[in-house]
Amino acid sequence: MRRLNASAEGFEKQFTRIVNDRRESDANVASDVRGIIDQVRQKGDDALVDFTMRFDKHALTADLASWRIGKDQCKAAYQMLLPDTRAALDMAAERIRAYHEGQLPADRDYRDDANVRLGARWTAVEAAGLYVPGGRAAYPSSLLMNAIPAKVAGVDRLVVTTPTPQGQMNDLVLAAAHICGVDEIWRVGGAQAIAALAHGTRRIQPVDVVTGPGNAWVAEAKRQLYGVVGIDMVAGPSEILVIADEENDPDWIAADLLSQAEHDPSSQSILITDDANYAAAVEDAVDVLLARIDTKMVARQSWEKNGVVIVVDDLLAEAPALADRLAAEHVQLALEADQAEAIFSRIRHAGSVFLGRHTPEAIGDYVAGPNHVLPTGRRARFSSGLSVLDFMKRTSFISLDEQALSKIGPAAVALAEIEGLPAHAASVKVRLS
Repeated sequence: MRRLNASAEGFEKQFTRIVNDRRESDANVASDVRGIIDQVRQKGDDALVDFTMRFDKHALTADLASWRIGKDQCKAAYQMLLPDTRAALDMAAERIRAYHEGQLPADRDYRDDANVRLGARWTAVEAAGLYVPGGRAAYPSSLLMNAIPAKVAGVDRLVVTTPTPQGQMNDLVLAAAHICGVDEIWRVGGAQAIAALAHGTRRIQPVDVVTGPGNAWVAEAKRQLYGVVGIDMVAGPSEILVIADEENDPDWIAADLLSQAEHDPSSQSILITDDANYAAAVEDAVDVLLARIDTKMVARQSWEKNGVVIVVDDLLAEAPALADRLAAEHVQLALEADQAEAIFSRIRHAGSVFLGRHTPEAIGDYVAGPNHVLPTGRRARFSSGLSVLDFMKRTSFISLDEQALSKIGPAAVALAEIEGLPAHAASVKVRLS
């Protein structure tokens, strides 16, 4: 863990190094993924059989059940849940659905002053593929966050791919698939699953959009296949920026920082505070909590390698600019309401912001409503979290009658002639009286 003081000599150089640290896949991953994609494109199901046995030790045989998990299995998994667990998943689904229904865009259809009819119509993609991790951990929340916006958008066919190491399935993921109304679940993971969704195989029909988190190989496959298929984003390791003053309980902030560190050794947790003594108290609290949690091995690697504590003189004056340069996936403002709002108003770049001392980032991972699939690696500078719009596309339309064409057509002819495109000009000219 690195402790930096914003007023110390050399801070700018140290902070710039943190901002520019990608913590993502290297050239070897890119090369491996390119080979996997080529194999799936050329050999289809046979390649999936080979890769699934090699990486997941699961045999895909002639029996369809070895390939695909049925809706009846998902329903049974849901019915077998403990009541409290079922209620928690149902609440999460209801809140996620309600939030995303508010994102549905409106069509436009109007006539302008020249009596030209203009507008746009929104339609859902026909098929969407959702990747659900199954390696280091299985996350039913990820399935809810990906599948529900797709269903709200109106996607016809919803396909899930998820690895089942040694044939083992996660009942919570299956229960979440039942809640969301997933159409197909395939027992295939990794970069090979993304390639199958993009190019299609004999068994797995291709989709139009692929979303969902995964490891470095999954992220790289999505990057390489963008254009063959739509993707939500290329996600890197998770990250959190906590901006907190000394009025917070250090134990609370320590838990907030480790909530992302426990995801992956490459995750990053950063604290900005205006009190050096408080910074030390949080560091001590992190050490105490690390000794107690089951994910201590991963969380400790992340904290020791990538953790950062920054002490500034004035949070309001200095923290927003630092936050914008980091453009973090999660920004938590653990402050009094008025100060949190003041800092929030000055932050331009963030995946999602959590306002106030009683709004831990983890609440957004499960039940708040907004999507937890968010841009990482400073991509919040130019992109947003997953939404209904990722499963929709906009088609514009135009309609002119003879009178409308006579009003705006001559300008189109003039511009076409200026650009040296006579056929363009002629296609308008021939219609003008």
